[in-house]
Amino acid sequence: MKPAPFEWHGPERLEEVLALLAEYGDDAKVLAGGQSLVPMLALRLTRFDHLVDVNRVEGLAGISRLDGWLRVGATTRHRVLERDPQVHEAVPLLARATPHVGHFQIRNRGTLGGAVAHADPAAEHPAVALALDAVMEVSSVRGAREVAARDFFEGTWATVLSPDEVLTGVRFPIRAERSGFAVEEVARRHGDFALVGVVCAVTAGAGAGDRLDRAALALFGVGGTPVRATTAERALLEGASLEEVGMAAANEIDPVDDLHASARYRRKVAGVLVQRALGRAIEEARRG
Repeated sequence: MKPAPFEWHGPERLEEVLALLAEYGDDAKVLAGGQSLVPMLALRLTRFDHLVDVNRVEGLAGISRLDGWLRVGATTRHRVLERDPQVHEAVPLLARATPHVGHFQIRNRGTLGGAVAHADPAAEHPAVALALDAVMEVSSVRGAREVAARDFFEGTWATVLSPDEVLTGVRFPIRAERSGFAVEEVARRHGDFALVGVVCAVTAGAGAGDRLDRAALALFGVGGTPVRATTAERALLEGASLEEVGMAAANEIDPVDDLHASARYRRKVAGVLVQRALGRAIEEARRG
């Protein structure tokens, strides 16, 4: 199939992007990597009269480090996140999750901002942002604002972004000492959307004990948004076994049956993946 007719806009400055979004509102859509939007347009699952292509906009791509944060510009490609030594050192969970995003051709074009703003509940990067308490930088002609990841995702393909707003960057906290990270997911084939996925980050306490100072768990592919498993996090910090934490996480999600997997299967797999991911992350953290 072919997409419905639309008008393409290629602004080169952020101010032009914001003006176009303010002018056209719901009739406009931001085009970044296009790896999700273009197929949806071609299948006529959605349509817009105006596409605002942000790939030429100066300053929207790039990685910078400042005051305990790693800022990633919205049009930074997945391939950059996968390979950049700065990302591996400062935000290992982001670097480790990225190879699970589609196939290499998709990662060559896809962008972090596009993935986060698209808000696919089976995608890795929204879950990473949620687990790491990332901050979204948003702009419009009305000004700039920041949105915590926990407040950003509203449902399948839905965020708090207004029609005249664009995501310009995402800030991730730089890893603490004695931290560990892990990504686990189950998909029909590598590169397919995850049936169930887990990302986790833990920080071990000082000294040689088993105490954990922080634990963060986010699950994806199990609902309309990525899910932060806060009850399971508390259980882990209070000394529960990994099996108990996995069961707690499984009880926090409310998956549905679909053509690919049953809700019962997703809940069972989620508990197992939580145990695996946490086991690896805790081991890494305690190695220092």
